[in-house]
Amino acid sequence: MKITFADKAPKTNLLVSGVYEDGNFGDVTKALDKTAQGAIKASIDNAEFKGKAEKVLRLPSVSGIDGQLVLVGLGDAKKYSPLILEKIGAKLFAALNALREKKAVIDLSDLPALKHHDTAELIAYIASGSLLRSWRFDKYRTKREKDEIPVLAELVFVTPSAKETQKAFETLAAIAEGNHLTRLVVSEPPNVIYPESMTAHAKELTEHGVKVEVLGEKEMEKLGFGALLGVGQGSIRESQLVVMQWNGGPENQKPIAVVGKGVTFDTGGISIKPSNGMEDMKYDMAGSGVVLGLLKSLALRKAKVNVVGVMGLAENMPSGSAQRPSDIVTSLSGQTIEVLNTDAEGRLVLADALWYTQDKFKPQYMINLATLTGAITVALGYEYAGLFSNNDKLSEMLTKAGEQVGELLWSMPMSKVYDKDINSDAADVKNIGSGRGAGSITAAKFLERFVNKTPWAHLDIAGMAWDKAERPLSGKGATGYGVRLLNAFLKDNFEKH
Repeated sequence: MKITFADKAPKTNLLVSGVYEDGNFGDVTKALDKTAQGAIKASIDNAEFKGKAEKVLRLPSVSGIDGQLVLVGLGDAKKYSPLILEKIGAKLFAALNALREKKAVIDLSDLPALKHHDTAELIAYIASGSLLRSWRFDKYRTKREKDEIPVLAELVFVTPSAKETQKAFETLAAIAEGNHLTRLVVSEPPNVIYPESMTAHAKELTEHGVKVEVLGEKEMEKLGFGALLGVGQGSIRESQLVVMQWNGGPENQKPIAVVGKGVTFDTGGISIKPSNGMEDMKYDMAGSGVVLGLLKSLALRKAKVNVVGVMGLAENMPSGSAQRPSDIVTSLSGQTIEVLNTDAEGRLVLADALWYTQDKFKPQYMINLATLTGAITVALGYEYAGLFSNNDKLSEMLTKAGEQVGELLWSMPMSKVYDKDINSDAADVKNIGSGRGAGSITAAKFLERFVNKTPWAHLDIAGMAWDKAERPLSGKGATGYGVRLLNAFLKDNFEKH
């Protein structure tokens, strides 16, 4: 999808103008003669189009305009935020994409500036929303009806300053590219995405200045990664630990560490899952996908911060060599783990990945992302990810960043009273709780035992990584949840402006 910016509107078959909630037209419509304006007003009244944000109205024929005119609702300008504008851009793209035109010109150059954002920047946010929404995954569909093949290839945004808008857009586009990479690897089938191929994606980031180090099974066995290796021992695919470093901040800045669960397919192992819905387990690596996308976005926008991204990668398969329920493994930390359920495997991967990260890099904060528990969707549904942390300041920063970009977090309890539920009679800790209650909390309490004293947060994104319905900034399927949240978190709190 090509997005460009122009100081004047070029000729087009598809022109977009705005309508505000108070009924005021944008400059494009104001420039038409009274007869045309009257016809537009009549069409708006007939369609009950009130100019509310994200609403779109198509007018196929308007006197004085060659081609189609599309009106986009701009809502109440006094309530604008970057997120509202991105949602407007996303909705607009979806509407324009259905019109079967290759190019559209969007003239919203009359947008009023806000206190902290000029008009050029506001238009960049609308363009960002369009770019985020434009991604789709249909690479394996060889037979499609003609009207299913997208044709919209270019959006031209008219702006008071094309140069300033382009500059503002470049940062947003870098974040969108990271989001798109996450959605790509999460969407790919498990015969395409597995530990080695995820590693290959990480190595591609070296072209952008990311330092990449890979630990294979021999290296991890030598170091003592007993928990992570146990998860992958039933698969023919070799488990991997991938460490990516973006060093864009001051030399003396301690890094922020981001760790992702990367179970590239989760059958449940010997504790095998029901066949119904198992196909969804290709996205059990979404946490690592977020880490991958985040590092790409940081490199593309030359973020002034030091970040370590770690992906713990394994495939959880049943076989003669697979881990058994009641096995006891020794983790990298030295703590022993009684594996009572091989389908509670993500926490085993993260146990070693978290310990390795905090021990080697001594981060000032450490965050992990994982599609860890189905229980979090029982608690929160599909609107919030669960936030578990040992540090209130970190929780506050992450929650604020999530609200800013519309990737919401809900803080969950981490009381010591839950620890007893994962104490084992045979080992230091067991990988599941005693009953059905508080499954997400006991999983988080398990992880907490492997972070040492590092300020840490666990984001359980099981309900947010994939959606069977369309979200405002993404279609069905992978959402890329987490990439934009973490970019906002880093940009607001650790990058010098």
